[in-house]
Amino acid sequence: MPRAKKPNYTSDFSKGLKNETEMDLELEDEANGERSASSSPRNQNSAPTKSPLMTTSSGKKRQANDNYDPSDFSHEMQKMLDGFGADISKTLCQKKKRMEQLTQSSLKSTNKKVEEIWKNQQQARTKLQEEFSKQIHAVYQQWESDMEKSHEQEEKLNTLFKQQQKLFQQSRIVQNQRLKTVRELSEQFVRGLEELDKTRESQHAALQSELKKEMQLLQKRILMDTQQQEMANVRKSLHQMLF
Repeated sequence: MPRAKKPNYTSDFSKGLKNETEMDLELEDEANGERSASSSPRNQNSAPTKSPLMTTSSGKKRQANDNYDPSDFSHEMQKMLDGFGADISKTLCQKKKRMEQLTQSSLKSTNKKVEEIWKNQQQARTKLQEEFSKQIHAVYQQWESDMEKSHEQEEKLNTLFKQQQKLFQQSRIVQNQRLKTVRELSEQFVRGLEELDKTRESQHAALQSELKKEMQLLQKRILMDTQQQEMANVRKSLHQMLF
């Protein structure tokens, strides 16, 4: 019997997950580019026309000293932006590492399930083939035994034509029964193979559905992890800028 081809579920899952990862990284790069673009013109075009106001500890604003240098403020803002960019790079590295860990864990679980299903199908197919072979072998042995008996009776009862004719009729009936049994066993074997194919298709569909759910869950986890990392970095950067 030809062996069934093992389906490659992990390749499809890896390709889908890789595409999702590339899309997330592109969206992250676009967001960082927009932040940098919105910050740069503000720093370049923020040359003050009036003397800046300084805030006292009591919350009141007062006029700055005449020796205030706007370049100091630009230099401080540039340092803050550089630190913010470093935090974003660190966040991206952490997110990439986290995503790789989640991907490896999901792939291991998927491979284990696929191997179990494949092993069960192979065992069921092997068991069915062995049972069919045993039954066919037993039927053929009985058939050969009946044929030998028929020939022996034919040689011994040459003078008794009627009895020989009766024995031949009985032998033909038995042979027809054996052929019928073989036909029924063959049909049963074919039905068993069809049921195995249906079971494999249903398991394949269920596994595809489960893989889709796992991919969606993994994407949600990655997005939640990314949002939490970004919120923490934004709070940290704002805290450094304000305090």
